[in-house]
Amino acid sequence: MSLGIQHFFGSFQSILWVVTQELVAIFMNIEAYFERIGYKNWKNKLDLETLTDIFQHQIRAIPFENFNIHCGETIELNLEATFDQLVRRKRGGWCLQINHLLYWALSTIGFKTTLLGGCVYINSTKRYSNLMIHLLLKVTIDDHNYIVDAAYPGSYQMWQPLELISGKDQPQVPCIFRLTEEKGIWYLDQIRRADYIPNEEFLNSDLLEKNKYRKIHSFTLQPRSIKDFESVNAYMQESPTSLFIDKSFCSLQTPEGVYVLVGWMLTYRRYNYKDNMDLVEFKILKEEEIEENLKKIFNISLEKKFVPKNGDLIFTI
Repeated sequence: MSLGIQHFFGSFQSILWVVTQELVAIFMNIEAYFERIGYKNWKNKLDLETLTDIFQHQIRAIPFENFNIHCGETIELNLEATFDQLVRRKRGGWCLQINHLLYWALSTIGFKTTLLGGCVYINSTKRYSNLMIHLLLKVTIDDHNYIVDAAYPGSYQMWQPLELISGKDQPQVPCIFRLTEEKGIWYLDQIRRADYIPNEEFLNSDLLEKNKYRKIHSFTLQPRSIKDFESVNAYMQESPTSLFIDKSFCSLQTPEGVYVLVGWMLTYRRYNYKDNMDLVEFKILKEEEIEENLKKIFNISLEKKFVPKNGDLIFTI
């Protein structure tokens, strides 16, 4: 190949890259993201207060849900598809989407943000998953590191960034969180309140967490890319052992608690309702009530037919 042709192709590739980046910037508009989560002060100082505000707006606006699978849709991991689903179409998603979007938003406005990978604690087997199936973030502010995770369902969701300090109890509204480090592996646990269940019919519901001290997940500080999760993304959508196939669920935080829909069962947890207990209310929805509640509570309107499912695998709220 002559030098002239090489120069032409090199220039063409450079132009194509610039045009592609401009198209991405137009499509993935940072103002549209902040409009989606209802946050107006994103041009403030890049400090912990701003990070916390953005984080709390996102967890109260973008639900954790797996409805793609139960609507016959495929979940793609590229950022443009995630932005389209979570921002343009005002849907929710799972950790590989929600935290990837948050990573993009925080990085775009200047926060030093790193993708991390984790293994989820499986309560039924009393062990962590063999696969790295959870995506979370590390954010560095003035040489202080924080763990940020906007994509954990139910009452396991943090409400504020956690200081990356081993052995320190970090009280938040949902519970007390604790990070510990052993031989380069970090573990996130929580200390929970007791539940107050006014309807005795649901006192022994399988959806209720039975442990006061609960392990959540483990992770390392090795930087990751979204490509590291491509095989897990396929597994979650295809494996018969996947919880995401076994159950349909949706979870959204509120200023006082959290709503969770599992199959046809709608629950609402209000934190610290009385006597250091959380109020947990249950309601079984009729088929014709699903669409209305998705719109009213979770602000979700589905484009395809949704088939609720509640299989045999354990899922607690």
